[in-house]
Amino acid sequence: MQDYLPELKMHLAERILANVSDNQNVRADEIATAAGSVLFKHDRIYDHKIFRVNYTTYDARRAQEVINPDTSHCNIMVLNGAQNGDDDAECSLFLYARVLGICHVNVVYLGPGAVDYQPRRMNFLWVRWYEQIDLGRTGWSASKLARARFPSFASPTSGSVGFLDPSSVLRACYIVPRFSIGKRYEDGKGVSFCGRDSSDWKEYYINRSVL
Repeated sequence: MQDYLPELKMHLAERILANVSDNQNVRADEIATAAGSVLFKHDRIYDHKIFRVNYTTYDARRAQEVINPDTSHCNIMVLNGAQNGDDDAECSLFLYARVLGICHVNVVYLGPGAVDYQPRRMNFLWVRWYEQIDLGRTGWSASKLARARFPSFASPTSGSVGFLDPSSVLRACYIVPRFSIGKRYEDGKGVSFCGRDSSDWKEYYINRSVL
């Protein structure tokens, strides 16, 4: 995760500014400035094994799922904030990710809006984003499962890896490899050990929830 620390601080700074200013649309330049004022107490990041998600079932009952990055039950879905309401792209209402890490940091914030120098716990998920493909030919209207793949994992700037507020998670989802077209790396050697891409398949099918 060392290579992604600047991105992590940007993520935390955006959440902090949204909280202190009650403004969910914080400007990019404000986030970049505030990120330099985000400090980690003792320079430590704490790792956790599981993450529990509470959600409402289709028959309006309460239920809970457990996300564990070390098992196959590690995929989640969140609302797509960039969705423009186009009914023809209903699959893009959601974003999907594989959880690589469940963590927290004790943050000392020294930037605009700071009230003191006390550390405050902030939870976050380290995730690897799926990229949906052929949106116009999949989904409910086409009666076909949505398809996805992982973007390039060649560099930290590829956009395939990011950070997420755990409260943004809707629930777990079941993502099935498209076995017929094979794995991305035939030799079983990926680009990143932490990203666990050695076992990647070329494409996946998305079942929106775990039954």
